[in-house]
Amino acid sequence: MINLKEIKNKIVLKNNIYSLLIIFIVFFLDRYTKIFILNNFNESTFYLNDFVNFDLVWNTGIGFGLLSFNSSLIYNLISIFICLILIFLTHLAIKADKFDKLIFSTIVGGAVGNFYDRIVFNAVPDFIDLHIGNFHWFTFNVADIFITLGILAFIMKGFFVKND
Repeated sequence: MINLKEIKNKIVLKNNIYSLLIIFIVFFLDRYTKIFILNNFNESTFYLNDFVNFDLVWNTGIGFGLLSFNSSLIYNLISIFICLILIFLTHLAIKADKFDKLIFSTIVGGAVGNFYDRIVFNAVPDFIDLHIGNFHWFTFNVADIFITLGILAFIMKGFFVKND
């Protein structure tokens, strides 16, 4: 006789393995790009074109350099808060349906990449500098791209997907 509960558990496990794979891929892409930049552009700016530079900046705050402080107490409190958010998002990814798993997995993968840097380097290396003329956007990294895409997908889903 077919055990439906066992089949459901296997499907959930399979979907969670895919989530872990996405998290790993995002983390790997982030680590690879950061290692490449740290090894090749540590002291110099690389001008890719008229709108994009690679320029290494060490970020002690959260995304896009927000909440950067020189206080180690504030830095450690922000790091603890980020760790709690990571645990919460991982829980959401485990419990979510397929599309939400993808969304939360991309956010978690990027956040784990930046959290790793906070622990290892006490700062996050940001290096992508978008600009038009003298107007520069916040410097960011690959992890920030995935976090932002995940958040935008979550917001767009809220606007366009109707839950029954």
